[in-house]
Amino acid sequence: MPIEEIVTGYHAAMLHKSPDELADLYAEDGLHEFPFGGLPAFEGREQIRAGYRQMWNSPFEAKEVRRISLRRTDDPEVTVIEQDTYVTVAGQSIRVPGLLILRIRNGQIVHARDYMDTSAIAKVRTATS
Repeated sequence: MPIEEIVTGYHAAMLHKSPDELADLYAEDGLHEFPFGGLPAFEGREQIRAGYRQMWNSPFEAKEVRRISLRRTDDPEVTVIEQDTYVTVAGQSIRVPGLLILRIRNGQIVHARDYMDTSAIAKVRTATS
């Protein structure tokens, strides 16, 4: 699957809060890391599916994912996506800036590093409490 389709599918999964759509973009042994924010890495497609099922089982709604930029690097497997995700929770609209670094091999994500603005994530968590 081409990079554009993978990124579009990734953003669609976020909007649908669909762990199945998201996990299906990963290789069986894919890795999803959260370098900031204190979340454990998800190792393997099924752990990614289960981890996102748990994370997305909360009362926030993703309204929009705005891609700011998509950059291919000198490494043909690595793409960097800058994005803003707009969520609504408890009547509040919150913008969550993020940077996603994807390593894509044979049309599947083999490694993702998901950098999210921790202060925005704290606002989402506080609003859901």
